Amino acid sequence: MSLGAGTKLGPYEVVSALGAGGMGEVYRARDTRLGRDVAIKVLPTAFAADPDRLRRFEQEARAVAALNHPHICQIYDVGPAYLVLEYIEGAPVQGPLPVEASVRVAIQIAGALEAAHARGILHRDLKPGNILMTRTGHVKVLDFGLAKSIAADADVTRTTAGAVLGTPAYMSPEQAEGKPLDVRSDIFSLGAVLYELLSGTRAFGGDTTAQVVSAVLRDAPPPLQAPLPLERLVSRCLAKQAAQRFQTMTEVKAALEQVSEKPADRQPSIAVLPFADMSEAKDQEWFSDGLAEDIINALTHVPDLKVIARTSAFAFKGRHDDIRRIADVLGVAHVLEGSVRRAGNRIRVTAQLIIAEDGSHLWSERYDRELADIFAIQDDIAQAIAAALEVKLARRPTEVRRHTPTLPAYEAFLRGRHHLFKLNPDSLAHGIALLKHAIALDPLYAQPHAELGLCYLFSTTNGDRPMREVAHLIRAEAEASLALDPSEPAPHFLLASLAAICDYDPVQAEAQFQRALATTSTRSDLHWAYASFFLQPFGRFEEAVSQMEQAVEHDPLNVFWRGVLTSHLTHAQLYERAIQQATEALKIDPGSYLPHFTLGEAYVALGRWHEAVATLEHAHRIVPQDALSAGMLAGALVHLGDKTRAEQLVQEMGENARPVFGRVLYHILCGHTDLAADWYKRAIDEHDPLALVFANGPVTRAFRETTRWPTLARMMRLHVDESVHE
Repeated sequence: MSLGAGTKLGPYEVVSALGAGGMGEVYRARDTRLGRDVAIKVLPTAFAADPDRLRRFEQEARAVAALNHPHICQIYDVGPAYLVLEYIEGAPVQGPLPVEASVRVAIQIAGALEAAHARGILHRDLKPGNILMTRTGHVKVLDFGLAKSIAADADVTRTTAGAVLGTPAYMSPEQAEGKPLDVRSDIFSLGAVLYELLSGTRAFGGDTTAQVVSAVLRDAPPPLQAPLPLERLVSRCLAKQAAQRFQTMTEVKAALEQVSEKPADRQPSIAVLPFADMSEAKDQEWFSDGLAEDIINALTHVPDLKVIARTSAFAFKGRHDDIRRIADVLGVAHVLEGSVRRAGNRIRVTAQLIIAEDGSHLWSERYDRELADIFAIQDDIAQAIAAALEVKLARRPTEVRRHTPTLPAYEAFLRGRHHLFKLNPDSLAHGIALLKHAIALDPLYAQPHAELGLCYLFSTTNGDRPMREVAHLIRAEAEASLALDPSEPAPHFLLASLAAICDYDPVQAEAQFQRALATTSTRSDLHWAYASFFLQPFGRFEEAVSQMEQAVEHDPLNVFWRGVLTSHLTHAQLYERAIQQATEALKIDPGSYLPHFTLGEAYVALGRWHEAVATLEHAHRIVPQDALSAGMLAGALVHLGDKTRAEQLVQEMGENARPVFGRVLYHILCGHTDLAADWYKRAIDEHDPLALVFANGPVTRAFRETTRWPTLARMMRLHVDESVHE
């Protein structure tokens, strides 16, 4: 390496050497104007005088500059015989990886190549060394259009010189023979990379370049120990004849996404549809809904049984969709439907367990009982379903139920929960009153306490009430519920959330979250709280994404959870998946606020300001009083030069903006370091949950490099990288 630390290349100061190859030397450098690290690729002096090599160098610059994709290394600048690139803290991908991780990486690579091919650009040298993975699992593809030369005794994973460009171990047969190339050559190379990710060994072995090229041209790779669909996908990518491969990278990506899906028949799975109200007056909807939901809750105690959550299962209420379509949308193999007829103190409940594939009945039953027997009916139905699916309840429902509530208290609880799910202010107030009434009717009944505490938590995360007003209410209800029934997860994750948001005590928060996670519960709100208030603030992005993916799997039509997952994917720098997730959510409900906002967050993180403004305008129109979308929208508008509208939005937010973090986002995006810090301190003092949620995200990255950040981070007991602030 010819350049030492401190060497200046224009405005760039070399920090250290990163590596060298036939096409240049690579250094880590500091952009003294913008204060950011970059990677600089410098042509050696001898090569800079070579017109052919200089042409290739400039070709790479043009190719990369034409691409703008989250999984492609970005070009920042071009200088005399050097290229300035995005600096990526990561290492080349290396197998073997688990099947799920290998497929996820391959999908990201395929997305990058798909974007390049759409611009008419081939990579020609795809290999693990040109694919970096960050600690969050985010993939970046490097060196588009680059050809490296090697000495005769070089390793076979490097590039041959002359007309045949590429790396022997990963090049297509047509590339090895020096023939014209098209996108199918990159498809072959991706197949070779995926083979190595899965197996840990190259698809085509050999100790010399000649041996490797011979294997590429003539030999089939050793059998791959992978699921059959994935093995077939790799084999098709590695077909010797280009016509026998996938014909576009879009096809490859779609096939990979299909492989990554978990078919419903891999594990027992069920959706419990809302029971039909067959009462004469049609006034028992709250009761029939409550019965179906309690059966859902009982079935969550079946290990390895996938049970679809209430929100998604109840999305089909009042419709007459074909059972097979419902099962396909929800990703289940079985559906339970039924009806309730109530007359005085007598009830009739019918239930049918249906095999979705052919619509046949696996089990059905009718119960004619006294209303007081409602809990026994729930238990009988749960036991019958478990027996029919040949699975076992972890505990019998009678063992799960530590206390059988009085019937009036149970009815008040069902009515209260029914109103809460309508999610409008009037119904919320009515629901809270009914839950309090249920507690008054039966002081030993734990569930209303937990539901009430969760309601208070949602009221502050939605920005309706500041945390300081409701923290003591959440704590009181959680502790009351826990004292009555220590086995339930909700009180634990409510207390964990308070420990994280109010006490800034990560040790206590993790202890309480682990107690909640140790139960058999599949509650989506547990995954949400754990991911948002603990994992994400401490940079555990992959785990946070996994938690929210579980929430979405159990509640696939819940656009709120998909919106939350979008944000977690953005924090993990998995921008393409984030945009895809938000898009899917908006297909389900185009009028939902959160997917619009978190999609805007992804666009802001990518610097795609026009798209950010467009989607944040949608969010602001849906909930105009929300300061979070208003603040981010105002900041994005400033980047587009529309300061007048931005200032109008800030003026409308005022000094009492809710949530407070809306003002923080605005000042961060505008680069107002001191104002951003002052508002951030206020958010921390007021225990705004979003102070934690955004603490480690890409939108606040630049602010975290300021001298004001360490003090704020310590207030929340977050890790501080002192080297950044020296």
